[in-house]
Amino acid sequence: MSKLRTVSGEAAVKILCKKFDFEISGRTGSHVRLSKMTPDGKVGTVVPMHRELKMGTLKGVLKLAKVDEDEFARYL
Repeated sequence: MSKLRTVSGEAAVKILCKKFDFEISGRTGSHVRLSKMTPDGKVGTVVPMHRELKMGTLKGVLKLAKVDEDEFARYL
């Protein structure tokens, strides 16, 4: 079972950028687009900049980013 807990959108963006090499590729309203290049091609995700991300939203963000939940939880 993963050790994920609720986190703010800002904190999620910081972790994805600093620890998983994503870059901010755009912003529309309260959503930030992140992307990075991998050997398999471009990987991207969208993070809503809410005070607290619901667990399902966070899992969806990580699934799009192809980041393991347990690995992300290590940096919380």
